[in-house]
Amino acid sequence: MTDNGATSRGLPPHAQLIQMGTASWVSGVVYGAAKLGIADRLADAPRSAAELAGTMGMHAPSLHRLMRTLAGLGILTERDGQRFALTSLGEALKADAPGSARATLMAFCGPAFWRGWEEIVYSLETGKTGFERAHGMPFFDYLAQHPEEASDFSEAMVGYHGAEPPAVARAYDFSGFKTIVDVGGATGNMLAAILSQHPAPRGVLYDRPHVVTAAPALLKARGVEERVAIEQGDFFERVPAGGDAYLLSHIIHDWNEEQCLTILGHCRTVMPPDGRLLIVETVLPAGDTPHQGKVQDIVMLVFPGGQERTEAEYGSLLGRAGFRLNRVVSTESIVSVVEAVPV
Repeated sequence: MTDNGATSRGLPPHAQLIQMGTASWVSGVVYGAAKLGIADRLADAPRSAAELAGTMGMHAPSLHRLMRTLAGLGILTERDGQRFALTSLGEALKADAPGSARATLMAFCGPAFWRGWEEIVYSLETGKTGFERAHGMPFFDYLAQHPEEASDFSEAMVGYHGAEPPAVARAYDFSGFKTIVDVGGATGNMLAAILSQHPAPRGVLYDRPHVVTAAPALLKARGVEERVAIEQGDFFERVPAGGDAYLLSHIIHDWNEEQCLTILGHCRTVMPPDGRLLIVETVLPAGDTPHQGKVQDIVMLVFPGGQERTEAEYGSLLGRAGFRLNRVVSTESIVSVVEAVPV
C-alpha cells in the first residue's frame, strides 16, 4: 500500500472494485463482435461500418460505434475513411484461429450464461445451480438440446484448456499403461495429447453420443485414431471395463458430491486392484493465495453445480469412494494430476 491508499496497481480500492464489477461491459462488447463475426468480415481487407452494415442487416452508425470501441480495446485499428482493420488481437477472433477464442466467447458470454449469473444469489442461498433455475433444466441437459451451443462449448473447452493436455502428457508418466479409459473425454483432446506423447498405451474414449460426434476427426488429425476405440454411454450408468488407467479430465469438478461418488464408484467397480485413477483438475491452494481456480469454483456452483477442491478435499472425496489419494502431480499449466489407487 502507498500513503494515499492506492495499491500497486495504481488504483484506490473503490476503483478496483468498480473495475471488477464493470468488466461485464467489455464482455458484452467482445461477445457482440464474436456473434457478428466481425473478425472474419475484415479478414481480407479493411472496411467501414457503412460497407458492412447492408450485408449484415445492421444499423450502420451503431455498428461504427461498436467497431470504434473494438479499436479502443486493441482488437481493431481505425484507418482512413473510417475503415477498420484487424490487429493481431483481432486476428485471434476469427472463427478458424488457433485457440478457439470466438467459440469460447460464444459459449461463456452469451445469453444462456448471463441468465445463469443472474441467479448467483439463489445458488449462494441454496447450494443449487442458478443455471437450472434460469433455464428449467441442468446445464448439460441444456447443451444436449441445443446442438449449436453444445458445439461452441466443446470447442471452447479445447481452447480454454488448450495448454493443459500437452502439459499433463509431459508431467505424468503414462508409458506403463496398456489401456487408458478417458471417461467423459468429449472430443478426445486430452487423450490424443497423451497418446501422442506416449506411444505404448491404447485408449478408450467414452462419452455421450452427441458429445463424441467430433471425436473421429480430431483423433485422425492428431494421428492416433487407430489407437483409440470410441464407446458411447453415460458415466452415471456405467464405465467401460478393461482399462488399467481411468482418466477423468475436468469431470469431477462438474458435479455435486453424490454425483461424483456415483462416477467414481463405477470406475472403482471395473478397475483392477493395481489400476490407477487419474483426475485432471485444478487443485486449489489453501489460504489467501490468488488462483484462477477460486473464481472457477463459483462458476461450477452457478452452472453445473460442481466445485473445485483443495488436495485435502480430494482426499476426503476419494476416501468415500473407495480410493486412497496417492499423490498430486503438478504440471506447467493450471491443472494437476490427482493420482488415486483402489483400497
